[in-house]
Amino acid sequence: MAENLEIVRTSNVEERAGLDRRPRIGFLGAGWIGRNRLEAIAKSGLAEIAAIADTNSDALDALGKVVPDFRPCLDEDTLLACGLDGVVIATPTGLHAAQAERFLKNGVAVFCQKPLARDAQQTRRVVDIARQSDRLLDVDFSYRQTSGLQAIKRAIAAGEVGDVFAVDLAFHNAYGPDKAWYRDKALSGGGCVADLGVHLVDAVLWCLDFPEIASVKGQLFRVGQALTSLNEIEDFAVADIRLKGGTVIRLSCSWNAHAGKDAEISAHFWGRNSSYAWRNVEGSFFDFVTRRLHGTGTELLHAGEEEWGGRAAVNWVRDLARSRHFNPAAEKVVRVAEVLDGIYGRAPAQALACV
Repeated sequence: MAENLEIVRTSNVEERAGLDRRPRIGFLGAGWIGRNRLEAIAKSGLAEIAAIADTNSDALDALGKVVPDFRPCLDEDTLLACGLDGVVIATPTGLHAAQAERFLKNGVAVFCQKPLARDAQQTRRVVDIARQSDRLLDVDFSYRQTSGLQAIKRAIAAGEVGDVFAVDLAFHNAYGPDKAWYRDKALSGGGCVADLGVHLVDAVLWCLDFPEIASVKGQLFRVGQALTSLNEIEDFAVADIRLKGGTVIRLSCSWNAHAGKDAEISAHFWGRNSSYAWRNVEGSFFDFVTRRLHGTGTELLHAGEEEWGGRAAVNWVRDLARSRHFNPAAEKVVRVAEVLDGIYGRAPAQALACV
């Protein structure tokens, strides 16, 4: 990038020292998601949770039961001054990009809630800064951590599915977000697609090893009416995503859905040899069953409860303990953001760049 990023670099001595101890981790945002990821990292014992920042002092007080010794911070500046190796960002979406950029420029690795930014342009900038500052960057695409999706990814890579020619994705939530910022376009970047659909877009691209995109078309609704302005927040969406190899991906997602249960979450991969279906159990947001389907036969691959929500955060800490350097895998986040831009009509499909 041509502009001066004002990156603060550490010495080789500091780099080596950072690998001789547990990473010092800070948290920016102590809401439900932030607390859940904090509890997972604390349970792992892989990091020292040194500081937590939130404007809600009650939330900070409550975390004293989880992490007895941490520095409470009421703002980002104080957190940045704590000498951290990495920071977990769990704030409203519209704040992610600027916050991630600031920490990365100051030599702090970042694990950020999804989506990393409001659009592909912002996402690409954050990834560029992570690369130039040579700091580890990862995004909390937590559904990758379910045993079912991991089994499907392995089956596709091994050729057991055959050529995947179609994928059906759905994430319908009978409820809507309880925070006002979700319905503020400047803070959320979008509605149910940015909140729920992004997980499935990442999941399908990850399972298929991030193929090149040919076209993306979306249709957005609010209370049953098609949106007429990009400034509105959608509560229902359908999308058609075409891959350059010919695969068709069909996505639907919604808030406040008439789903007859708490949630409907699924991904069905249709292949020439067989199909693989991953689906939530009885409306659960956390429990999934995964099956291989062949003709009229069904093979159960995985079912039952598992604690997968915090695994991505723990994996990031484990990676950070090994090295704070940039991991090129972060560049794939841009591909996900480009697909969302296509669904929202923020960029023509033919303008989608390929990472």
